Amino acid sequence: MTRTPRVLPGGQTDERTHVLEVLGNAIVGGMENYVRNLAANLPSNEFKVSLLCPFESPYTVLLRSEGRDVYIAPLRDDPPWRTVELICTLVRETGVDLLHAHLMNAHTVAAMAGRLCGTPTVATLHGMSLHPQEISVARTTGSHTIVVCREAWSQALAVGLAPERVSLVPNGVDLAMYHPMSADPAEFRRTIDVGPADLLIGFVGRLAWEKGPDKFLKAAEYILQRRPEVHFTMVGTGLMEKDLVATARRAGLESRIHMIGLAREPHRIYPALDLLMHTSRADAMPLTILEAMASGVPVVAIGVGGVPEIVATGETGILVGTTEWPGIVSEYPGDWEGVALAALALLSNPARLKSMASASVRRAQACFDIRQSAIMTSQIFRQLLGSRTDKARLHSVP
Repeated sequence: MTRTPRVLPGGQTDERTHVLEVLGNAIVGGMENYVRNLAANLPSNEFKVSLLCPFESPYTVLLRSEGRDVYIAPLRDDPPWRTVELICTLVRETGVDLLHAHLMNAHTVAAMAGRLCGTPTVATLHGMSLHPQEISVARTTGSHTIVVCREAWSQALAVGLAPERVSLVPNGVDLAMYHPMSADPAEFRRTIDVGPADLLIGFVGRLAWEKGPDKFLKAAEYILQRRPEVHFTMVGTGLMEKDLVATARRAGLESRIHMIGLAREPHRIYPALDLLMHTSRADAMPLTILEAMASGVPVVAIGVGGVPEIVATGETGILVGTTEWPGIVSEYPGDWEGVALAALALLSNPARLKSMASASVRRAQACFDIRQSAIMTSQIFRQLLGSRTDKARLHSVP
């Protein structure tokens, strides 16, 4: 199957590779931010990016405001045929050259459609482990798998996915947006009535069980029993929000726990924080930590999934509960208690906190630039499209 350039209004042709990003969700979350960042950083003279989302939302409005074509179709783990049919139609009618899926429901439908159309399919798995269905879909359809942390990479190979069909591409952030000077720290502090000299610890993420916001509240309460002057802010929304507000109220912490909901411009919040506490139960390579580091905010984190690949413990922050990692010995093993103890130690050592802030920026700039992630991803796209072209040439030989 050879590629046919798209014909634009006026008779001009578009020689760019057309990538359809198939998203399993359309909230303002880590995966969705990853896709926007990737689309913005793929070479625009080489790639055209369109998107398929499961529903309309503020996220789809944002995508369209950035000039993207956005299609809507239902996505489930057992995908409806009409969605497979739509993707096949888009391949045929809009010249889609490659499908790039995110989350298991999107991977399933994209891989089916790709197999039917002879269109290369790539699935980026954003978790720290692979679900059985994701493994089965990759094996059955021959889709290429991108993982974002070594824990998922080693599992993919251990379950028998072919090494040439698995790639490790770490997440990255837009360093032009996330940096220590992205906003005046006093700006956000004024909105929550926190003074410029007050200590402020943050949580940024969905208020969902896997992200551990309840653990953050427990750590905050422990810290306030010993340092009652500290302030905390929780940035994000989710199913646990009402319960968390009620928990903070019962503990009498309303004046110290500032819950602000969804932030449209989180890059303007990070510079106001003295410390980020990351209390996830499960995570691969969370953008929250990368954004904080790039903004000069040290991190205390539970060492799940790919988090130990991000935080240089003792240098850019502190990992807790990581005694199972070779070469990493935590002073603070355990769960939220360890997070609280590590945070208290850093708050009592301003010089070390300042040193970690500077080291965090350097590490983010050296290792987690979204432009590097986009380069690696575009190389995978080219490789897959080249393989398809080579096969087409072979089949066309008399």
